[in-house]
Amino acid sequence: MNILVTGGLGYIGSHTVIELINAGHKVTIVDNLSNSDISVHHRLNQITQNDIEFIEMDLRDPLLYMVFHEHQFDAVIHFAGLKSVPESVSEPIKYYSHNLHTTINLLNAMEYGNCHSIVFSSSACVYAPSDSPLTEESKTAPNNPYGQTKLMAEEILRSLMGWNTTSLRYFNPVGCHESGLIGDDPKVPANLMPCITKVATGEWESLTVFGTDYDTRDGTGERDYIHVVDLAKGHVAALEKLEGHQVFNLGTGRGHTVLEVLQRFITLTGERVEYTVGPRREGDIDSSIANNGKAKKVLNFECEKPLDDMILDSYRWQKYAMDLRRQ
Repeated sequence: MNILVTGGLGYIGSHTVIELINAGHKVTIVDNLSNSDISVHHRLNQITQNDIEFIEMDLRDPLLYMVFHEHQFDAVIHFAGLKSVPESVSEPIKYYSHNLHTTINLLNAMEYGNCHSIVFSSSACVYAPSDSPLTEESKTAPNNPYGQTKLMAEEILRSLMGWNTTSLRYFNPVGCHESGLIGDDPKVPANLMPCITKVATGEWESLTVFGTDYDTRDGTGERDYIHVVDLAKGHVAALEKLEGHQVFNLGTGRGHTVLEVLQRFITLTGERVEYTVGPRREGDIDSSIANNGKAKKVLNFECEKPLDDMILDSYRWQKYAMDLRRQ
């Protein structure tokens, strides 16, 4: 298939591009480079031994319609958007405006280009704070604007009669490609693993653990961490089963707390990681773990990589990224 990947130079998007090409699909990337770097395109070409078409463009640009006019896309995988929970709490208008405007303009351009199939990058943030594991039928009531924008986009997709739309609610992506050439390198890190690795490699002095009074076994937040390569393969599986409107959780079904991940990182790498305890961040919840039974049954998808791989791959990538920044 001929696939457009929005936000394809970002963390999850870039890994999905690799898996799409491995599966024999043709890929075009659209990315505005707001939270990514053009060097990722060069490294994707190196990894895949392809000359992947890249278009630098914001999805709100009217020229997006010309992209669909000039290409006959079979489907879109939509990653592009703002994604920090804490930032969404402090700047909600920015998140509602950006994430919904980009998605609506993309759908209009798809309609113009007679392309009616899309896999949407959603999030476990759409769920209401409740007991895990979470199924696709669990109550949705996001407690932060980022999650609200994801749920609102899902509802838009659900309303599109005659389209094939799949929303993937994934949990906490970690790790990187085995080459070590691409990984999670946000301009403003907010997720746990990039922060740990930045301390371990000496870029940061210490890590802040946000809250130790959660209702978990050690008081720190518990999350379902999924290796980004597994997550990318989940997108390919969803693409190949696009039919009507569907929703899937993508996760391992296992949870680890912040302190458990931190201690395992120290054990595996031998690095010292200093940390301090800070207050809870607004928008965070106690625990978020996937029930992944539906993805297993319908998509024949199941995660393969354990937490140790996620940690060691992240560490290897961060050391490479640090070398890049020094050049």
